Amino acid sequence: MLDAANYTPRLKAQYAETIRAALKEEFGYKNDMMIPKLEKIVLNIGCGAEAVKDSKKAKSAQEDLSKIAGQKAITTTAKKSIAGFRVREDMPMGAKVTLRGERMYEFLDRLITIAMPRIRDFRGVKPSFDGRGNFAMGIKEHIVFPEIDFDKVDEVWGMDIVIATTAKTDAEAKSLLKHFNMPFNA
Repeated sequence: MLDAANYTPRLKAQYAETIRAALKEEFGYKNDMMIPKLEKIVLNIGCGAEAVKDSKKAKSAQEDLSKIAGQKAITTTAKKSIAGFRVREDMPMGAKVTLRGERMYEFLDRLITIAMPRIRDFRGVKPSFDGRGNFAMGIKEHIVFPEIDFDKVDEVWGMDIVIATTAKTDAEAKSLLKHFNMPFNA
């Protein structure tokens, strides 16, 4: 039986044991606090027009996202009404969840080792950084995660994943994620 009190996620242990030292050597950091680390991972599902037609779609997206993340997702709502899209203010439009700490490392591990290999025609992730060391990617089908039972899914959602790091540059963030075995295609 796994002892919950002494459990450390695999990637968190790997970061502490090998990745920190490799990054310190690669970039020549003088202080350990300068070494980039993962800050948070934000998952988002936007239902769009589907939520306008049926308000239960946003609830379904929230439940699926909660299963994937391992913690409760919140419903995102429309900020303002747009008559052309039949959207009203405070109408449920999707779901999001922010992962930190051990759940963040567990999710990243599942994303890289289980979910990404299940993506159809997967050739790696396009390096999409924001200039400040944060990485964003999209997944077209949320059913690549093993927590989702394909037979019980009423709608296949796309999903945004944003990985926020403490890295100051994109090169540092890319190196950090490469050490976590993120499969970049370029």
